[in-house]
Amino acid sequence: MATPARNNHASSVQIQEPRTRSPLPPSPIAFKEQQGRPPPTTQQTITGKLFRNLFKGLLFSQLTLTSLLVIVLTIRGLILASSHHFHPKKWYPPLLASVAVSGVASLTWQCIFIYNPSRAVRATFWLSPILTCSVGILLVLIGSAVDAGVGAVFVLFAITQSLYGCWITPRLEYTDKILSLSTAFPPPRTREVVTLSIVISVVYSGFLVTGIGGATSTRTNLDLLFISVILIGLAWTMQVLKNAQQVAISRARYVNFAHGEDMDAWSALHVTVKHLIGSICIGSTLVPVIVLIRGSIRSVNLMSGSSDEVMYSGADCFSSLANKVVTCGNRWGFVHVGTYDKGFVEASSDTWLKFRSVNGLEKVIDSDLSSSLCFLSAVSVGSVSSLTAGIWMLLIHKDYALEVTLYAFIIGYFTGMVALAWLQACVSAYYVAYSEDPHSMRFDGTIPQCIHRLQMLRAHRDNRERERQESDESP
Repeated sequence: MATPARNNHASSVQIQEPRTRSPLPPSPIAFKEQQGRPPPTTQQTITGKLFRNLFKGLLFSQLTLTSLLVIVLTIRGLILASSHHFHPKKWYPPLLASVAVSGVASLTWQCIFIYNPSRAVRATFWLSPILTCSVGILLVLIGSAVDAGVGAVFVLFAITQSLYGCWITPRLEYTDKILSLSTAFPPPRTREVVTLSIVISVVYSGFLVTGIGGATSTRTNLDLLFISVILIGLAWTMQVLKNAQQVAISRARYVNFAHGEDMDAWSALHVTVKHLIGSICIGSTLVPVIVLIRGSIRSVNLMSGSSDEVMYSGADCFSSLANKVVTCGNRWGFVHVGTYDKGFVEASSDTWLKFRSVNGLEKVIDSDLSSSLCFLSAVSVGSVSSLTAGIWMLLIHKDYALEVTLYAFIIGYFTGMVALAWLQACVSAYYVAYSEDPHSMRFDGTIPQCIHRLQMLRAHRDNRERERQESDESP
Protein backbone atom coordinates (compact mmCIF):
# COMPACT_ATOMS: atom_id res chain seq x y z
CA MET A 1 0.00 0.00 0.00
CA ALA A 2 1.57 3.26 -1.08
CA THR A 3 2.36 5.89 1.54
CA PRO A 4 0.52 9.16 0.96
CA ALA A 5 2.39 12.42 1.09
CA ARG A 6 -0.18 13.97 3.42
CA ASN A 7 0.50 11.71 6.41
CA ASN A 8 1.71 14.41 8.78
CA HIS A 9 3.27 12.61 11.74
CA ALA A 10 5.17 9.87 9.94
CA SER A 11 7.91 12.06 8.50
CA SER A 12 9.16 13.19 11.90
CA VAL A 13 9.79 9.70 13.28
CA GLN A 14 12.19 7.10 11.95
CA ILE A 15 10.14 4.11 13.00
CA GLN A 16 11.01 1.92 10.07
CA GLU A 17 14.77 2.51 9.94
CA PRO A 18 16.69 0.61 8.90
CA ARG A 19 14.41 -1.18 6.45
CA THR A 20 15.91 -4.27 4.88
CA ARG A 21 14.58 -7.06 2.76
CA SER A 22 16.02 -9.93 4.73
CA PRO A 23 14.27 -13.23 4.23
CA LEU A 24 11.89 -14.25 7.00
CA PRO A 25 10.98 -17.79 8.01
CA PRO A 26 8.17 -19.38 6.05
CA SER A 27 6.13 -20.42 9.07
CA PRO A 28 5.28 -18.94 12.47
CA ILE A 29 6.95 -21.89 14.21
CA ALA A 30 10.25 -21.20 12.46
CA PHE A 31 9.96 -17.55 13.34
CA LYS A 32 9.30 -18.45 16.96
CA GLU A 33 12.45 -20.59 17.08
CA GLN A 34 14.45 -17.78 15.49
CA GLN A 35 13.41 -15.49 18.34
CA GLY A 36 14.65 -18.00 20.90
CA ARG A 37 11.33 -18.66 22.60
CA PRO A 38 11.32 -22.11 24.24
CA PRO A 39 8.71 -24.52 22.94
CA PRO A 40 5.67 -25.17 25.16
CA THR A 41 5.37 -28.35 27.17
CA THR A 42 4.06 -31.49 25.49
CA GLN A 43 0.81 -31.41 27.43
CA GLN A 44 0.20 -27.77 26.52
CA THR A 45 0.92 -28.50 22.88
CA ILE A 46 -1.51 -31.42 22.77
CA THR A 47 -4.23 -29.45 24.56
CA GLY A 48 -3.70 -26.44 22.36
CA LYS A 49 -3.80 -28.48 19.17
CA LEU A 50 -6.97 -30.20 20.36
CA PHE A 51 -8.84 -26.94 20.89
CA ARG A 52 -7.47 -25.37 17.71
CA ASN A 53 -8.54 -28.35 15.61
CA LEU A 54 -11.91 -28.40 17.36
CA PHE A 55 -12.67 -24.76 16.58
CA LYS A 56 -11.25 -25.08 13.09
CA GLY A 57 -13.59 -28.01 12.50
CA LEU A 58 -16.49 -26.00 13.91
CA LEU A 59 -15.75 -23.19 11.46
CA PHE A 60 -15.72 -25.38 8.37
CA SER A 61 -18.73 -27.38 9.58
CA GLN A 62 -20.63 -24.16 10.14
CA LEU A 63 -19.71 -22.86 6.68
CA THR A 64 -20.78 -26.13 5.04
CA LEU A 65 -24.08 -26.48 6.90
CA THR A 66 -24.94 -22.80 6.46
CA SER A 67 -24.26 -23.02 2.73
CA LEU A 68 -26.50 -26.08 2.39
CA LEU A 69 -29.23 -24.36 4.41
CA VAL A 70 -29.04 -21.22 2.24
CA ILE A 71 -29.25 -23.23 -0.98
CA VAL A 72 -32.28 -25.19 0.24
CA LEU A 73 -34.05 -22.05 1.51
CA THR A 74 -33.35 -20.17 -1.72
CA ILE A 75 -34.76 -22.93 -3.93
CA ARG A 76 -37.77 -23.41 -1.68
CA GLY A 77 -38.41 -19.67 -1.56
CA LEU A 78 -38.37 -19.31 -5.34
CA ILE A 79 -40.79 -22.22 -5.71
CA LEU A 80 -43.24 -21.09 -3.02
CA ALA A 81 -42.92 -17.32 -3.46
CA SER A 82 -46.08 -16.85 -5.52
CA SER A 83 -48.25 -18.87 -3.13
CA HIS A 84 -47.17 -16.80 -0.08
CA HIS A 85 -47.43 -13.32 -1.65
CA PHE A 86 -43.67 -12.86 -1.54
CA HIS A 87 -42.20 -10.65 -4.28
CA PRO A 88 -38.56 -11.61 -4.92
CA LYS A 89 -38.14 -8.82 -7.50
CA LYS A 90 -39.07 -6.26 -4.86
CA TRP A 91 -37.28 -7.87 -1.90
CA TYR A 92 -33.90 -8.90 -3.31
CA PRO A 93 -32.71 -5.89 -5.38
CA PRO A 94 -32.68 -3.30 -2.53
CA LEU A 95 -30.87 -5.62 -0.12
CA LEU A 96 -28.36 -6.89 -2.68
CA ALA A 97 -27.74 -3.31 -3.77
CA SER A 98 -27.10 -2.30 -0.15
CA VAL A 99 -24.58 -5.15 0.16
CA ALA A 100 -22.71 -3.77 -2.86
CA VAL A 101 -22.92 -0.25 -1.42
CA SER A 102 -21.37 -1.50 1.84
CA GLY A 103 -18.37 -2.74 -0.13
CA VAL A 104 -18.00 0.57 -1.99
CA ALA A 105 -18.41 2.54 1.24
CA SER A 106 -15.76 0.39 2.95
CA LEU A 107 -13.28 0.99 0.14
CA THR A 108 -14.04 4.72 0.25
CA TRP A 109 -13.43 4.75 3.99
CA GLN A 110 -10.03 3.15 3.30
CA CYS A 111 -9.05 5.99 1.02
CA ILE A 112 -10.07 8.59 3.61
CA PHE A 113 -7.99 6.96 6.33
CA ILE A 114 -4.99 6.39 4.08
CA TYR A 115 -4.68 9.88 2.64
CA ASN A 116 -5.78 12.00 5.59
CA PRO A 117 -5.89 10.12 8.93
CA SER A 118 -6.37 13.29 10.99
CA ARG A 119 -9.54 14.34 9.18
CA ALA A 120 -10.75 10.76 9.04
CA VAL A 121 -10.55 10.44 12.83
CA ARG A 122 -12.57 13.60 13.42
CA ALA A 123 -15.02 12.93 10.60
CA THR A 124 -15.83 9.49 12.00
CA PHE A 125 -16.93 10.84 15.37
CA TRP A 126 -19.36 13.37 13.89
CA LEU A 127 -20.47 11.49 10.78
CA SER A 128 -21.46 8.28 12.56
CA PRO A 129 -24.11 9.92 14.83
CA ILE A 130 -25.60 11.79 11.87
CA LEU A 131 -25.92 8.67 9.75
CA THR A 132 -27.28 6.61 12.65
CA CYS A 133 -29.87 9.27 13.43
CA SER A 134 -30.86 9.32 9.75
CA VAL A 135 -31.58 5.59 9.91
CA GLY A 136 -33.73 6.16 12.98
CA ILE A 137 -35.70 8.92 11.27
CA LEU A 138 -36.20 6.72 8.22
CA LEU A 139 -37.64 3.94 10.37
CA VAL A 140 -39.97 6.38 12.13
CA LEU A 141 -41.25 7.54 8.72
CA ILE A 142 -42.33 4.01 7.85
CA GLY A 143 -45.30 4.58 10.12
CA SER A 144 -45.96 1.53 12.27
CA ALA A 145 -45.45 1.42 16.03
CA VAL A 146 -42.78 -1.28 15.82
CA ASP A 147 -40.84 0.68 13.19
CA ALA A 148 -41.07 3.83 15.31
CA GLY A 149 -39.81 1.95 18.37
CA VAL A 150 -36.79 0.58 16.50
CA GLY A 151 -36.19 4.03 15.01
CA ALA A 152 -36.21 5.55 18.49
CA VAL A 153 -33.50 3.09 19.52
CA PHE A 154 -31.35 4.24 16.61
CA VAL A 155 -31.90 7.90 17.53
CA LEU A 156 -30.95 7.18 21.14
CA PHE A 157 -27.85 5.36 19.92
CA ALA A 158 -26.94 8.40 17.82
CA ILE A 159 -27.30 10.70 20.84
CA THR A 160 -25.07 8.37 22.86
CA GLN A 161 -22.44 8.50 20.11
CA SER A 162 -22.58 12.30 20.12
CA LEU A 163 -22.08 12.47 23.89
CA TYR A 164 -19.22 9.98 23.65
CA GLY A 165 -17.61 12.07 20.91
CA CYS A 166 -17.71 15.14 23.16
CA TRP A 167 -16.27 13.17 26.07
CA ILE A 168 -13.23 11.83 24.17
CA THR A 169 -12.38 15.08 22.35
CA PRO A 170 -9.20 15.70 24.45
CA ARG A 171 -7.86 12.29 23.37
CA LEU A 172 -8.27 12.84 19.62
CA GLU A 173 -4.87 14.45 19.15
CA TYR A 174 -3.07 11.45 20.62
CA THR A 175 -5.24 9.07 18.58
CA ASP A 176 -4.34 10.98 15.43
CA LYS A 177 -0.62 10.67 16.23
CA ILE A 178 -0.66 6.97 17.09
CA LEU A 179 -2.67 6.12 13.96
CA SER A 180 -0.34 8.12 11.75
CA LEU A 181 2.75 6.50 13.26
CA SER A 182 1.48 2.94 13.16
CA THR A 183 -0.05 3.09 9.67
CA ALA A 184 2.54 5.32 7.99
CA PHE A 185 4.28 2.48 6.13
CA PRO A 186 1.93 -0.53 5.90
CA PRO A 187 3.45 -3.86 4.90
CA PRO A 188 3.77 -4.48 1.17
CA ARG A 189 0.59 -5.77 -0.51
CA THR A 190 -1.63 -4.70 2.36
CA ARG A 191 -3.97 -3.13 -0.18
CA GLU A 192 -4.50 -6.51 -1.87
CA VAL A 193 -5.22 -8.27 1.44
CA VAL A 194 -7.75 -5.63 2.50
CA THR A 195 -9.47 -5.57 -0.88
CA LEU A 196 -9.72 -9.37 -0.95
CA SER A 197 -11.27 -9.35 2.53
CA ILE A 198 -13.89 -6.80 1.48
CA VAL A 199 -14.73 -8.74 -1.68
CA ILE A 200 -15.13 -11.97 0.30
CA SER A 201 -17.37 -10.16 2.80
CA VAL A 202 -19.59 -8.74 0.07
CA VAL A 203 -19.87 -12.01 -1.90
CA TYR A 204 -20.54 -14.12 1.19
CA SER A 205 -23.11 -11.64 2.52
CA GLY A 206 -24.88 -11.56 -0.83
CA PHE A 207 -24.99 -15.35 -0.83
CA LEU A 208 -26.56 -15.41 2.66
CA VAL A 209 -29.10 -12.77 1.60
CA THR A 210 -30.57 -15.26 -0.87
CA GLY A 211 -31.18 -17.72 1.96
CA ILE A 212 -32.70 -15.04 4.20
CA GLY A 213 -35.05 -14.12 1.36
CA GLY A 214 -36.03 -17.75 0.90
CA ALA A 215 -36.90 -18.04 4.60
CA THR A 216 -38.79 -14.73 4.50
CA SER A 217 -41.00 -15.96 1.66
CA THR A 218 -42.87 -18.40 3.93
CA ARG A 219 -42.50 -16.61 7.32
CA THR A 220 -43.03 -19.60 9.63
CA ASN A 221 -41.58 -19.86 13.14
CA LEU A 222 -39.05 -22.34 11.83
CA ASP A 223 -38.00 -19.83 9.18
CA LEU A 224 -37.31 -17.26 11.91
CA LEU A 225 -34.99 -19.82 13.49
CA PHE A 226 -33.27 -20.35 10.14
CA ILE A 227 -32.76 -16.60 9.72
CA SER A 228 -31.30 -16.36 13.23
CA VAL A 229 -28.89 -19.22 12.50
CA ILE A 230 -27.78 -17.55 9.26
CA LEU A 231 -27.18 -14.19 10.99
CA ILE A 232 -25.22 -15.80 13.84
CA GLY A 233 -23.13 -17.67 11.29
CA LEU A 234 -22.56 -14.42 9.41
CA ALA A 235 -21.40 -12.67 12.58
CA TRP A 236 -18.90 -15.38 13.55
CA THR A 237 -17.58 -15.84 10.02
CA MET A 238 -17.02 -12.09 9.68
CA GLN A 239 -15.22 -12.06 13.04
CA VAL A 240 -12.93 -14.86 11.84
CA LEU A 241 -12.29 -13.06 8.54
CA LYS A 242 -11.52 -9.80 10.35
CA ASN A 243 -9.20 -11.44 12.86
CA ALA A 244 -7.40 -13.49 10.19
CA GLN A 245 -6.57 -10.23 8.46
CA GLN A 246 -5.58 -8.70 11.79
CA VAL A 247 -3.23 -11.58 12.65
CA ALA A 248 -1.57 -11.48 9.22
CA ILE A 249 -1.00 -7.73 9.06
CA SER A 250 -0.05 -7.35 12.73
CA ARG A 251 2.53 -10.12 12.24
CA ALA A 252 4.10 -8.31 9.30
CA ARG A 253 3.91 -4.93 11.06
CA TYR A 254 5.40 -6.29 14.29
CA VAL A 255 8.41 -7.65 12.39
CA ASN A 256 9.02 -4.14 11.06
CA PHE A 257 8.54 -2.35 14.39
CA ALA A 258 10.57 -4.84 16.42
CA HIS A 259 13.35 -5.78 13.98
CA GLY A 260 13.32 -3.15 11.21
CA GLU A 261 12.59 -5.76 8.55
CA ASP A 262 9.89 -5.88 5.90
CA MET A 263 7.44 -8.75 5.57
CA ASP A 264 4.94 -9.17 2.77
CA ALA A 265 1.32 -9.00 4.01
CA TRP A 266 0.24 -11.57 1.43
CA SER A 267 2.84 -14.07 2.66
CA ALA A 268 1.76 -13.42 6.24
CA LEU A 269 -1.86 -14.09 5.24
CA HIS A 270 -0.85 -17.37 3.63
CA VAL A 271 0.90 -18.48 6.83
CA THR A 272 -2.10 -17.36 8.89
CA VAL A 273 -4.64 -19.30 6.85
CA LYS A 274 -2.45 -22.39 6.76
CA HIS A 275 -1.43 -22.60 10.42
CA LEU A 276 -3.45 -20.28 12.68
CA ILE A 277 -7.15 -20.54 11.82
CA GLY A 278 -7.89 -22.60 14.93
CA SER A 279 -6.46 -19.97 17.29
CA ILE A 280 -8.23 -17.23 15.35
CA CYS A 281 -11.56 -19.04 15.72
CA ILE A 282 -11.02 -19.29 19.49
CA GLY A 283 -10.18 -15.59 19.67
CA SER A 284 -13.16 -14.68 17.49
CA THR A 285 -15.40 -16.44 20.00
CA LEU A 286 -13.82 -15.12 23.20
CA VAL A 287 -13.03 -11.49 22.36
CA PRO A 288 -16.62 -10.26 21.68
CA VAL A 289 -17.83 -11.91 24.90
CA ILE A 290 -14.97 -10.52 27.00
CA VAL A 291 -15.33 -7.06 25.45
CA LEU A 292 -19.02 -7.09 26.35
CA ILE A 293 -18.31 -8.21 29.93
CA ARG A 294 -15.49 -5.72 30.41
CA GLY A 295 -17.46 -2.89 28.84
CA SER A 296 -20.40 -3.59 31.16
CA ILE A 297 -18.10 -3.61 34.19
CA ARG A 298 -16.51 -0.31 33.20
CA SER A 299 -19.94 1.22 32.67
CA VAL A 300 -20.96 0.12 36.17
CA ASN A 301 -17.79 1.67 37.57
CA LEU A 302 -18.45 4.99 35.83
CA MET A 303 -22.02 5.13 37.12
CA SER A 304 -21.19 4.06 40.68
CA GLY A 305 -18.76 6.86 41.43
CA SER A 306 -17.03 6.95 44.82
CA SER A 307 -19.43 8.88 47.02
CA ASP A 308 -20.99 5.84 48.63
CA GLU A 309 -18.75 3.37 50.46
CA VAL A 310 -20.78 0.30 49.47
CA MET A 311 -20.94 1.35 45.84
CA TYR A 312 -17.23 2.15 45.88
CA SER A 313 -16.28 -1.29 47.25
CA GLY A 314 -18.53 -2.91 44.64
CA ALA A 315 -16.92 -0.89 41.88
CA ASP A 316 -13.48 -1.91 43.15
CA CYS A 317 -14.53 -5.57 43.03
CA PHE A 318 -15.81 -5.16 39.47
CA SER A 319 -12.53 -3.47 38.47
CA SER A 320 -10.54 -6.43 39.77
CA LEU A 321 -12.78 -8.78 37.81
CA ALA A 322 -12.31 -6.71 34.64
CA ASN A 323 -8.53 -6.77 35.07
CA LYS A 324 -8.59 -10.57 35.34
CA VAL A 325 -10.97 -11.09 32.44
CA VAL A 326 -8.91 -9.03 30.00
CA THR A 327 -5.91 -11.33 30.42
CA CYS A 328 -8.00 -14.27 29.15
CA GLY A 329 -8.73 -12.68 25.79
CA ASN A 330 -7.96 -9.36 24.12
CA ARG A 331 -7.35 -8.19 20.58
CA TRP A 332 -3.67 -7.45 21.24
CA GLY A 333 -3.15 -11.17 21.76
CA PHE A 334 -3.59 -11.66 18.02
CA VAL A 335 -0.13 -10.12 17.54
CA HIS A 336 1.55 -12.94 19.47
CA VAL A 337 -0.72 -15.49 17.81
CA GLY A 338 0.68 -14.48 14.43
CA THR A 339 4.24 -13.84 15.52
CA TYR A 340 4.97 -16.72 17.89
CA ASP A 341 2.24 -19.26 17.04
CA LYS A 342 0.89 -19.10 20.60
CA GLY A 343 -2.53 -20.23 21.70
CA PHE A 344 -4.92 -17.31 21.92
CA VAL A 345 -5.39 -17.30 25.71
CA GLU A 346 -1.64 -17.59 26.30
CA ALA A 347 -0.95 -14.84 23.77
CA SER A 348 -3.53 -12.53 25.38
CA SER A 349 -2.09 -13.12 28.85
CA ASP A 350 1.49 -12.56 27.71
CA THR A 351 0.76 -9.34 25.85
CA TRP A 352 -1.24 -7.86 28.72
CA LEU A 353 1.50 -8.76 31.23
CA LYS A 354 3.94 -6.97 28.94
CA PHE A 355 1.74 -3.90 29.00
CA ARG A 356 1.66 -3.99 32.79
CA SER A 357 5.45 -4.33 32.97
CA VAL A 358 5.86 -0.86 31.42
CA ASN A 359 4.91 1.82 33.93
CA GLY A 360 1.73 3.62 32.83
CA LEU A 361 1.31 1.75 29.52
CA GLU A 362 -1.78 -0.17 30.67
CA LYS A 363 -3.64 3.11 31.24
CA VAL A 364 -2.66 4.26 27.76
CA ILE A 365 -3.97 1.01 26.29
CA ASP A 366 -7.24 1.39 28.19
CA SER A 367 -7.69 4.92 26.85
CA ASP A 368 -6.85 3.95 23.26
CA LEU A 369 -9.56 5.02 20.79
CA SER A 370 -8.62 2.87 17.80
CA SER A 371 -11.26 0.24 18.63
CA SER A 372 -13.93 2.94 19.10
CA LEU A 373 -12.85 4.52 15.82
CA CYS A 374 -13.18 1.22 13.94
CA PHE A 375 -16.52 0.48 15.62
CA LEU A 376 -18.03 3.85 14.70
CA SER A 377 -16.62 3.58 11.17
CA ALA A 378 -18.35 0.21 10.81
CA VAL A 379 -21.56 1.75 12.17
CA SER A 380 -21.26 4.47 9.53
CA VAL A 381 -20.88 1.92 6.75
CA GLY A 382 -23.84 -0.02 8.15
CA SER A 383 -25.92 3.15 8.26
CA VAL A 384 -25.11 4.02 4.64
CA SER A 385 -26.03 0.48 3.61
CA SER A 386 -29.30 0.53 5.57
CA LEU A 387 -30.27 3.95 4.19
CA THR A 388 -29.77 2.61 0.67
CA ALA A 389 -32.02 -0.39 1.26
CA GLY A 390 -34.51 1.40 3.51
CA ILE A 391 -35.23 4.31 1.18
CA TRP A 392 -35.60 1.94 -1.77
CA MET A 393 -38.03 -0.31 0.13
CA LEU A 394 -39.97 2.68 1.46
CA LEU A 395 -40.64 3.75 -2.12
CA ILE A 396 -41.61 0.38 -3.61
CA HIS A 397 -42.82 -1.93 -0.79
CA LYS A 398 -43.22 -0.46 2.69
CA ASP A 399 -44.12 -3.82 4.27
CA TYR A 400 -40.55 -5.08 3.91
CA ALA A 401 -38.84 -1.81 4.87
CA LEU A 402 -38.01 -2.57 8.52
CA GLU A 403 -36.54 -6.04 8.07
CA VAL A 404 -34.56 -5.14 4.96
CA THR A 405 -33.18 -1.99 6.62
CA LEU A 406 -32.01 -3.99 9.64
CA TYR A 407 -30.46 -6.74 7.51
CA ALA A 408 -28.63 -4.10 5.47
CA PHE A 409 -27.33 -2.41 8.62
CA ILE A 410 -26.00 -5.68 10.05
CA ILE A 411 -24.28 -6.67 6.80
CA GLY A 412 -22.85 -3.18 6.28
CA TYR A 413 -21.56 -3.08 9.85
CA PHE A 414 -19.66 -6.36 9.52
CA THR A 415 -18.28 -5.41 6.10
CA GLY A 416 -17.01 -2.11 7.50
CA MET A 417 -15.51 -3.92 10.48
CA VAL A 418 -13.59 -6.28 8.19
CA ALA A 419 -12.40 -3.37 6.06
CA LEU A 420 -10.70 -1.59 8.98
CA ALA A 421 -9.08 -4.64 10.57
CA TRP A 422 -5.73 -3.64 9.06
CA LEU A 423 -5.81 -0.37 10.99
CA GLN A 424 -6.34 -2.12 14.32
CA ALA A 425 -3.62 -4.60 13.37
CA CYS A 426 -1.06 -1.84 12.83
CA VAL A 427 -1.93 -0.10 16.10
CA SER A 428 -1.83 -3.38 18.04
CA ALA A 429 1.58 -4.28 16.59
CA TYR A 430 2.89 -0.83 17.51
CA TYR A 431 1.85 -1.16 21.16
CA VAL A 432 3.08 -4.74 21.52
CA ALA A 433 6.46 -3.96 19.95
CA TYR A 434 6.79 -0.90 22.18
CA SER A 435 5.96 -2.89 25.33
CA GLU A 436 8.76 -5.35 24.54
CA ASP A 437 11.40 -2.66 23.94
CA PRO A 438 10.27 0.81 25.08
CA HIS A 439 13.75 2.27 24.62
CA SER A 440 14.12 1.26 20.97
CA MET A 441 15.21 4.02 18.62
CA ARG A 442 12.34 3.05 16.32
CA PHE A 443 9.85 4.74 18.67
CA ASP A 444 9.52 8.42 19.42
CA GLY A 445 8.18 10.15 22.54
CA THR A 446 4.47 9.89 21.70
CA ILE A 447 3.64 7.10 24.17
CA PRO A 448 5.92 8.36 27.00
CA GLN A 449 4.36 11.81 26.68
CA CYS A 450 0.87 10.30 26.87
CA ILE A 451 1.88 8.27 29.94
CA HIS A 452 3.23 11.42 31.61
CA ARG A 453 0.06 13.36 30.81
CA LEU A 454 -2.19 10.61 32.21
CA GLN A 455 -0.08 10.43 35.37
CA MET A 456 -0.38 14.19 35.81
CA LEU A 457 -4.15 14.03 35.39
CA ARG A 458 -4.36 11.16 37.85
CA ALA A 459 -2.29 13.08 40.40
CA HIS A 460 -4.49 16.14 39.92
CA ARG A 461 -7.66 14.09 40.47
CA ASP A 462 -6.18 12.45 43.57
CA ASN A 463 -5.29 15.86 45.01
CA ARG A 464 -8.79 17.16 44.41
CA GLU A 465 -10.31 14.06 46.00
CA ARG A 466 -8.02 14.38 49.02
CA GLU A 467 -8.92 18.04 49.44
CA ARG A 468 -12.61 17.21 49.20
CA GLN A 469 -12.31 14.54 51.86
CA GLU A 470 -10.38 16.88 54.16
CA SER A 471 -13.02 19.57 53.74
CA ASP A 472 -15.79 17.06 54.55
CA GLU A 473 -13.98 15.90 57.69
CA SER A 474 -13.28 19.42 58.99
CA PRO A 475 -15.95 20.82 61.43
